[in-house]
Amino acid sequence: MSTNRWDPKAKKPPKGFAYLAPVLSSLENELRDKVRESNANKRNTESMWPVHQINWQRSRYVYDMYYTHRRISKRVYDYCVRNRLVDPALIAKWKKTGYERLCSTYVINSNNYKFGTTSICRVPLRDRSPEQLLAMDPTTGCRGCASGVGQPRNIFGNKYGQNLAAVQIAREMRMEELEQRRGVEAARKGWGEGEGGGGEGDSETEGDDDNDDDDDEFGPTPAGGVWAKDGSKLESESERLAEGGGGDGGGVIGGDDDEDDDDNDDDNEDAPRHQSKKLKT
Repeated sequence: MSTNRWDPKAKKPPKGFAYLAPVLSSLENELRDKVRESNANKRNTESMWPVHQINWQRSRYVYDMYYTHRRISKRVYDYCVRNRLVDPALIAKWKKTGYERLCSTYVINSNNYKFGTTSICRVPLRDRSPEQLLAMDPTTGCRGCASGVGQPRNIFGNKYGQNLAAVQIAREMRMEELEQRRGVEAARKGWGEGEGGGGEGDSETEGDDDNDDDDDEFGPTPAGGVWAKDGSKLESESERLAEGGGGDGGGVIGGDDDEDDDDNDDDNEDAPRHQSKKLKT
């Protein structure tokens, strides 16, 4: 039997999927734990919040890694869609203007709400009354997923609303920066020893003390999860990357899909309208 937990019928996932596997596995385990939790002292709809929120975060992670940051190939993205690791209906809505931050397809189905309307979370904050500013959708727990300026960055107000793609890339960039600093310090120290330098006050760890706080806030990846873990610098950096879209423009992991890139019909159809010009450059 195949050892592939994602697709038992396949021999192995495509090249580059290992880049996503740790985060997807963590989210899968998190969802399993939340489903098993007791619903005591919770409203009936509140117990379903983690299901909708983790589904959003998992889909957003793969979506951003492919469309925004270009870290995975089309083959890996198609594999995730084919194996239902993401919500294809939700992703299809994200590609349309005005739905770029949609929390769930449930909240825009007029059959689910009275008078044929949509959820309160689809109403921009500037159009809400003072009593509705803190209102959340009772089904998903979303605070506001409408597009536009002034909307909350974290639509759920918890770790499930973090942009995991930007968090992961920010952590990788920070670790690369720290490795470069340590390499420069090591080379400088070796040069000093070769010239007879290095006084009695020199320490083997000198030069790393200034980075201790940064190490704690940026990485490596916390053992308990893949989120920012209250790291203010990491969270702010991930928000900057999410808003800028693309970060350092790193190469595609396992990007051996030149033959797929020739299929312009699929790529142009899948590309979000708000990013179409950027992707062509």
